Amino acid sequence: MYSYNTLSEAVNDLIKRGYTTDFLLKSDQDYLICSDNSYELSPDDFVIDEIYRFEGMTDPADESIVFAISSDKHNIKGMVINSFGADFGYRSSKLVEHLRKAIK
Repeated sequence: MYSYNTLSEAVNDLIKRGYTTDFLLKSDQDYLICSDNSYELSPDDFVIDEIYRFEGMTDPADESIVFAISSDKHNIKGMVINSFGADFGYRSSKLVEHLRKAIK
C-alpha cells in the first residue's frame, strides 16, 4: 500500500501504475460504468486493489475516496473517485455494499 498526502498525488501515481480508466459510480446502478461507456462492471467483474481516503482541508467531514480497481475479465485497470461524506450512506445498491465492505 502506498501513502499519499493529497488526492491529486494519489491519482497521478495510480495513473503512472496503469490505473488509467475512469469509472463512474451511479447511485441507481449496480455496476461501474467506464468513462467511455465501453464497459459496465458488476461487483463480480472487478476487485478493489487499493483504497485511499482524503479529508477536506477546511472540513474533516468533507472526504474523498479513491478506489483503484482492476478487472481480469476485461483486462482493465482504473479508478473510482467519490465523495465519502454524508451522501455516501444514502446509496443502497449491491455495488455500494461491495465498496463499503472493501473499506472496512
